[in-house]
Amino acid sequence: METRALGRTSLNLSAIGLGTWAIGGGGWEFGWGPQDDRESTAAILSALEKGVNWIDTAPVYGLGHSEEVVGKAIKYKHERPIIATKCGLVWDEDGNISNRLKKESIRSEIEASLRRLQVDVIDLYQIHWPHPGEDIEEAWGTVANLVKEGKVRYAGVSNFSAEQLKRIQPIHPVASLQPPYSMLERGVEEGLLDYCAMNGIGVIVYSPMQRGLLTGKFSKEYIQNLPQDDHRRNQPHFQEPALSANLELVEGLRPIAEKSGRTIVQLAIGWVLRHSEVTAAIVGARRPSQVEETVIAADQTLSEEDITAIDVLLDKHGKALKPN
Repeated sequence: METRALGRTSLNLSAIGLGTWAIGGGGWEFGWGPQDDRESTAAILSALEKGVNWIDTAPVYGLGHSEEVVGKAIKYKHERPIIATKCGLVWDEDGNISNRLKKESIRSEIEASLRRLQVDVIDLYQIHWPHPGEDIEEAWGTVANLVKEGKVRYAGVSNFSAEQLKRIQPIHPVASLQPPYSMLERGVEEGLLDYCAMNGIGVIVYSPMQRGLLTGKFSKEYIQNLPQDDHRRNQPHFQEPALSANLELVEGLRPIAEKSGRTIVQLAIGWVLRHSEVTAAIVGARRPSQVEETVIAADQTLSEEDITAIDVLLDKHGKALKPN
């Protein structure tokens, strides 16, 4: 699989990275319903065998469970993949999640992550969310010190704006930004991709399939039958009036994908990777069969004809969601 340099770092990432949010399982605020750890492990190993060389996780995914599964799975491989994890979301004994960016909290978090992942150093350590906003300088300074101490190789952020990046850049170089990006979430196109390119900041986008909506496998009935502890039930994209417009967009994508011999999943991933500013895309998987479908997208290039046809659909989709 093609690899790309992450900003100005020495990390060369495969165009697709394995996302492990869903393998955190259910039973927590942002869970995806029940998940079999054996299938999770098989999905991780399948991704690594197919050329994926990095895994993105976070402590909060399953309240520590995702990191534990990743840590156990990578023990099966002689060559350890690049590991990216995060800090800034913590939970109490009742599972209540909150944002915290204080020095002592981050130092506690990284020790727990190193233990769960069973590694001595984290390749890419990211502030998960810029909340509370007044603490991002303290948090970034703490992460910078973790780099100096050898517990972290490179420091990045997730969900930051350009203005927030400007605030922390004088403290320590920003290796990467992890923003959401899909056909349904296009905020990064409004100057953020350009800013990262101009400042040597790598971009690893998440949710290119918009939590499953852009797979061609969802219907209103399917969504109604999601497990009760699947957080997507409460997401705006999965509720009316957006849901009908989103499903109509997916149906419009189907013939475009079929014409070029792709699945809708591969089309959605290829669409975010078409930007040279995007280093790689984080693609989640819960079972090996999903990995087999998604990794193909790393080596496919969308034609200008495909991109134009998608632009027409997205314009129509945007108009459908505008208030009358």
